[in-house]
Amino acid sequence: MTDAAQKPPTTPVSPRVARERLIVVALLVGLAVLAISRGAIDRDSVIFIAVIVPSVILHEISHGAVAYLFGDDTAKRAGRLTLNPLVHIDPMGTIVMPTLLALAHATPFGFAKPVPVNVGKLRHPRNESLLVSLAGPATNYTLALLAAAAWRFGNPHGEIMGTFLLELGIGNVFLGTFNLLPVPPLDGSGLLERILPESMWPGYLQFRRYSMVLVFFVVFGFPGVIEKVANPVYRVWLHLAGLHFSL
Repeated sequence: MTDAAQKPPTTPVSPRVARERLIVVALLVGLAVLAISRGAIDRDSVIFIAVIVPSVILHEISHGAVAYLFGDDTAKRAGRLTLNPLVHIDPMGTIVMPTLLALAHATPFGFAKPVPVNVGKLRHPRNESLLVSLAGPATNYTLALLAAAAWRFGNPHGEIMGTFLLELGIGNVFLGTFNLLPVPPLDGSGLLERILPESMWPGYLQFRRYSMVLVFFVVFGFPGVIEKVANPVYRVWLHLAGLHFSL
């Protein structure tokens, strides 16, 4: 048997996808140079990025994985059930916005490219779509719990490992809590949609068209609001980790 017969044919990358990946890499390099020149990149910043980017990606993958479990293969066919970061990066949400917030000394916030889900393919759309929505925050809280357990029972040695676990826990608490806000397109809106009376749907659908503007307004106009919402969850995480200080 020849080598050609042994190897399955590879799917070529489309020019559009190749162009998008080139733009992503160029943005990463450009913003890295800008951050370094502004003195905004230090060891803790590198650790934070190393924690948050995989956490955001796992958040999105979990949506597609749960949808696939319930019969929707849209994310799988789109090649989104992968750990390859280039597939999930949204140039504005994953790179530009978090970097600009960091350079402005604000709490970095971002998002990955949403995983496509076709609710109509789910076996029980009304209930399973809610589980698909909650899979992302559940993944973040699971990562936070693992970080708390590692801190409490693993007795981490060294400043780098301690910083890593702290960022892993606090960062995922923030991601999970923020995404549970009942504002579309955030994941918490899935719960709102599940209990919303049918008579309110027309008005809700009108509101949903402009809801992303509201999310950006809150994040950039009132950055402290999100932290106040997350503070009670932060305190629970610190207690579980056995840490005794305030953030």
